[in-house]
Amino acid sequence: MKFTIDPDIRKAETLPAEFYRSSDVYEQLKKKVFAKCWHLACDSDAVKIPGSLYPFTLLDGYLNEPLLLTRDRDDKVHCLSNVCTHRGNILVEGADVVQNMRCRYHGRRFELNGSFRSMPECEDAMNFPRKEDDLSKVPFEYWHKFIFTSVDPVKPHNDFFKPITERLEGVRLGDMTHEPTRSRDYLVKCNWALYVENYLEGFHIPYVHSSLNEVIDYGAYSDELYDYCTLQLGIAKPGEECFTLSEISPDYGSEIAAYYWWVFPNLMLNYYPWGLSINIIRPLAKDLTKVSFITYVSDHTKLDKGAGSGLDRVEREDEAIVEMVQRGMQSSFYSRGRYSPKLERGVHHFHRLLTEFLNNE
Repeated sequence: MKFTIDPDIRKAETLPAEFYRSSDVYEQLKKKVFAKCWHLACDSDAVKIPGSLYPFTLLDGYLNEPLLLTRDRDDKVHCLSNVCTHRGNILVEGADVVQNMRCRYHGRRFELNGSFRSMPECEDAMNFPRKEDDLSKVPFEYWHKFIFTSVDPVKPHNDFFKPITERLEGVRLGDMTHEPTRSRDYLVKCNWALYVENYLEGFHIPYVHSSLNEVIDYGAYSDELYDYCTLQLGIAKPGEECFTLSEISPDYGSEIAAYYWWVFPNLMLNYYPWGLSINIIRPLAKDLTKVSFITYVSDHTKLDKGAGSGLDRVEREDEAIVEMVQRGMQSSFYSRGRYSPKLERGVHHFHRLLTEFLNNE
C-alpha cells in the first residue's frame, strides 16, 4: 500500500483514514520506519561501571528486539543482541555486574564484548566456534547523557540530532537528574501517528489547553523543520518562566518558555527552564499507544511554573482529543483533510517522512 503527500502544503491532503485503520500498514511500519530510526535505550549511568550489564527490549510491544548494553573490563561500551547464539534463549535477564556472561539454559559463555568464550559438551562439533557464535553487534551512539540505538539505521545518528545539539549550545541547562516520581506512562486508545500529529502543531492549543494557553503567547508560536526533526518554540507571556540564554543562542533576547523538539518517528524532547521531559511514543496496536513521560530536573525552584507545569493535565487533554480523532478515523464519511499552511507544517513534514519511508522498497 503506497501513500502520496503533495510537497506543496498549500495543495496537499493529509494521510487517508486507511493509514490508521490498516493492519498491513501497522506491520510495514515496523521494518520500514521504526527499525530504520534511532531510539532511546537508557541513561548512560546504566552502564557506568566496568562489568555492567543492562538488558532492555527495543520498543517493547512493537519491535520487541531483545538487546543488551555492556561495559567491558577495558571500559568500552557495547550494544549487543541479548539472544544466546546456541538455542535462542534470552541471555541476560537483569542488570548486573559480572566478569563474563553465561546462558542459564545450556551454559554457553560470552565475553562482555559479545565474543564467544566457551560451550560445554561441544568438543566433537566441527567448524566450531564460528563467527556466528558471537553475539551480534548493534549500532549505538551517545548523545548528552543518553544512549541511542537502532536495528538498521537509515542514516547516522547525527543526521537526526545535529540541529538539536547545535540549538542547545546557547541554552543554559544545569546538570539533570532523573526524577522517577515525576515520570509515568499513559495508555492512549489511538493510533500512535495520531498522537504524534497532535504534538506537532500548536493549532489546537487555544481550543484544547486553556492552562497552557495562559502562559505562552499563541500568536508568537512558531516551528522550524529539519530533515528528521522539528522544533516548536513556545514564547512566554510577560512575567512567565523562561530560559536564560547566552549570546551565542539564535534565540538570545527572546522569552523562550519551551523548546519542543520532535525526532522522527516517535521521540519528543521537551526542554523547560526546570529541565527535560522526554516523551516516547510506543505503538502497541494499530489503535493503542503507550506514551512514556521520563523526567529530568536541573532546577527544582522552577518546577510547576510556566509552560512546563501541569504536564499531566496537558497530557490528559491531548489524550481525550486524540482518542476522539481515533473514533473519527473509523467513519465511512471521512477520508482525507487539508493542512493549515501556517500552523500544520510539522504534521505535513511528518506525513511526508512516513510516506517516503513506507514507499521505499
